[in-house]
Amino acid sequence: MTHWLVANPGAGDGQRGRKFWLEKLEDAGITSPKCCDFGEQGWKSHVQPDDVVMVAGGDGSVNAGARLCLERNATLAVLPSGTANDFARNLALPEDPAALCELVQRGVTQRVDVAEFGDGLFLNVAHVGLGTLPAREAQGSAKKLFGGFSYGVELLRKVSAKRGFHAEIKCDKSFVRGRWLSIAVSSGAFFGGGNEIPEATANDGLLDVIAVKPRPLMQLLLTFFMVQFSGKSPKRTSTVVHLKCERCDILTSKPKTITVDGDEAGKTPLHVVCRKHCLRVIGLSVVNTGERGNTEPGNRQPENKPPELR
Repeated sequence: MTHWLVANPGAGDGQRGRKFWLEKLEDAGITSPKCCDFGEQGWKSHVQPDDVVMVAGGDGSVNAGARLCLERNATLAVLPSGTANDFARNLALPEDPAALCELVQRGVTQRVDVAEFGDGLFLNVAHVGLGTLPAREAQGSAKKLFGGFSYGVELLRKVSAKRGFHAEIKCDKSFVRGRWLSIAVSSGAFFGGGNEIPEATANDGLLDVIAVKPRPLMQLLLTFFMVQFSGKSPKRTSTVVHLKCERCDILTSKPKTITVDGDEAGKTPLHVVCRKHCLRVIGLSVVNTGERGNTEPGNRQPENKPPELR
């Protein structure tokens, strides 16, 4: 078994680069991992099914690592180093880097879903509409200054100027049509730097589709905070529609930009399929933001499935 390390030097604030993780991994007993870069192609064909591909970067880098692991049937290990790190939040990873590297050394794994669209995939969320703006505009100094909050800063700055767009949303047998401010299709339970998607998990074989209607800013904020504090899905309200499905199609009257896991990925229409349990990842458990076993609103419950030992 080989451990491969891919570190994105431009991720986050730049403090958790290759040197940082090499020291932590060595302390955990993973000595001399093979260091590579996604821009290089030669090493990828040498990755074997029993190998572990460790990705130190943000969600965009993790997305690239997931594609490689699916192609080579390898295990993905996320070393959170970016701004949002939303996919890592799904896996109940230790916040302490030393403890995380020990977990990688132990080889405790989970199975999670992947969302496929066209010839690409995403682990977190695909956005159409207002939700694409943080990825397209929250860059450089703003992203470094506000960190995960840069996503929310950009949305608040733009929301009052947007009047929405017409779109049809098909989810399995469900169908809705209307004017929307934003449409998000999620494979996991987090987006935008730690915001929770209610009653969601990354291993249920379902996509979560959340569509937001154009409303006054205060009404949007009130709905957002009610959902975050209650931990409950809004279902269909005057502001938000929440659907669950295995397949989703989004058709817009005019082509709209799509972003996936923080990167631009073309224009609508968007066709997404959930591939259940297809990706093997290092993790203690898979977080579930649902209500099973909750005694307090908004509690995050791990899935009660035993971890796999490699």
